[in-house]
Amino acid sequence: MVRYLLAYLLIINLITFLLYAIDKHRAIRKAWRIPESVLMGFAAIGGSVGALLAMLLFRHKTKHAKFTVGVPLILVAQIVAVICFYKYLS
Repeated sequence: MVRYLLAYLLIINLITFLLYAIDKHRAIRKAWRIPESVLMGFAAIGGSVGALLAMLLFRHKTKHAKFTVGVPLILVAQIVAVICFYKYLS
């Protein structure tokens, strides 16, 4: 069960990272953007590490409090949830 959770988290974080990278690329080119709700949604369903890494690496969405505060809070909540889940399975 734990390996499925880890596989899910790896995949969702990779997808989230790519979405942020694509959105940054489109922002530079002034092209159609990925909605903020989609970016935050992917962070919320487990991709907060990927979102945070992309934000730092690409300096993307770092002027928006929704992201600079929201994504780290989501990450903390997800860490707590994973710890609780792990203890529940043990």
